[in-house]
Amino acid sequence: MLRAYEWVLAANFVYLSALAVVLPLPWRVRAVVLGLNAAVLAGCALLAYADKFRHGLLLGTIRDWYSFPLTLLTYREMGWFAQPQTSHALEQAWVAWDRALLAGGLRAVVESLGPILPALLELSYMLVYALGPFAVATLYVYRRRERTGDFLFLFLTGVLLAYGQFPFWPSEPPRTVFPGQDFPAYTSAFRRFNWWYLGSQGIHTSVFPSAHVSGAFSAAFGMLRCLPEHRWVGRLLLALAILIATATVYGRYHYFADAAAGLVVALAALGISMIRSRVARSTAPLEKTIGW
Repeated sequence: MLRAYEWVLAANFVYLSALAVVLPLPWRVRAVVLGLNAAVLAGCALLAYADKFRHGLLLGTIRDWYSFPLTLLTYREMGWFAQPQTSHALEQAWVAWDRALLAGGLRAVVESLGPILPALLELSYMLVYALGPFAVATLYVYRRRERTGDFLFLFLTGVLLAYGQFPFWPSEPPRTVFPGQDFPAYTSAFRRFNWWYLGSQGIHTSVFPSAHVSGAFSAAFGMLRCLPEHRWVGRLLLALAILIATATVYGRYHYFADAAAGLVVALAALGISMIRSRVARSTAPLEKTIGW
């Protein structure tokens, strides 16, 4: 039987397959997406089926962790869906808000201590890719592995809801649409790494909403809910999420509109997770009574 977060993954790959059919893609890309997603769905079902009968630690652990590479696969597929852009109307509107925010005090505050805060923001932005695995590893360390499914449901919902909107908001980051404009005054090794990584691994489908922000806040909300007896973990991730959201705008990786939308997506994922928990609690006595 699929776990709740595995249903989220399954719905995601069905959705990606539907996009591959609807969007004007080369037939080779469409065939690869459909074949790859069919294999992923079959693999998830087979793994769940095997774990149902074996209940082994190995299979259970694989199910706890395999969602992270599948999330990366979703990101790559979204890159394959990128369509040619004929204008930058969205970016022109969004950058006006950014410039008002930066000139209104954000840049002055960040650079008030010289290169310290800019470097910290870039480091936080770089760490975003490790937040999900860190959270799951922390649940293992505190012997709360049974809560991994609840965390992954919220986290994956937040990340995949952001990815799923990319084809409908075609846009490029401010660092490429407005090169050299509004850039930070300081450059660090962390910033150089971020630029190299995004230049070599980034996609060109959309930057709205920011999956960095939605993923970071979803990870924080997930740990605040799933590990309340060690609240320092959730609070640390929440502080990092705030730094990451700030870094996306200050570092010109995203527009403020992207970051704000990413937070809204994370809040939506939190709401969905809370509703799911309430429904599960309300149906548990009924399931026990009728023997489900």
